[in-house]
Amino acid sequence: MESFYLTKLVVKPAFIPPTCFFTLIPPPLRYAASSALAFRVYSASAGGVIVASPTLDLPSVTVDPQDFGTGGGRARARGGKKIQRAELRENWLDALSCPFRHGKPSIDWVIGVDPDVSGALAILKPDHSPQVFDSPHLKVTVGKGVRRRLDAKSIVHLIQSFEVPIGTTAYIEQSTPFPQDGKQGWWGGGFGYGLWIGILVALGFSVVPVPSALWKRTFKLAGGDTNK
Repeated sequence: MESFYLTKLVVKPAFIPPTCFFTLIPPPLRYAASSALAFRVYSASAGGVIVASPTLDLPSVTVDPQDFGTGGGRARARGGKKIQRAELRENWLDALSCPFRHGKPSIDWVIGVDPDVSGALAILKPDHSPQVFDSPHLKVTVGKGVRRRLDAKSIVHLIQSFEVPIGTTAYIEQSTPFPQDGKQGWWGGGFGYGLWIGILVALGFSVVPVPSALWKRTFKLAGGDTNK
């Protein structure tokens, strides 16, 4: 009869190099560990001295327990959207600012523009009465008809005749299409709005779009029966 002997199996812990340690961590834990602001990797040397490798500068992730709440999460989402909209507006205004380094903003001069083909250009300058000029335009052939379009070259000559300082702020009414305007109205409004912005920025002015409802409320002209 054969005899069976029980032997004690001793498993010695294997040394895991620091560089291989992260491969044993599941992906979620590995992501959380690598998201710390400064994460140090330690390894034990033969002499028992702990040696730290250089600090890894990684992006920080801050988790607020309240973020997991339903109401708090929605509120923070709304706040994040507001911040994003503010940043987008700042980027847009920066893109419309004076492109020349020597340009200095002048609070004594102000340019106002209604970009429609039937709009106007207003100039406010020190020690002078406000000046308003109809937007230069000309007639062009569109399909089988004739329509009015803004005259870009005449607009440039008109603005240059005032010798407005480089860097002056130009306020332009923001183009807003209405359903009753039709396709030609939408196209014409966008064409005039973009043309004026391009001319003003190219001439060295900082452009600030203003919704029509904003300035109309300021001057109490918001009613439909009001004569502007």
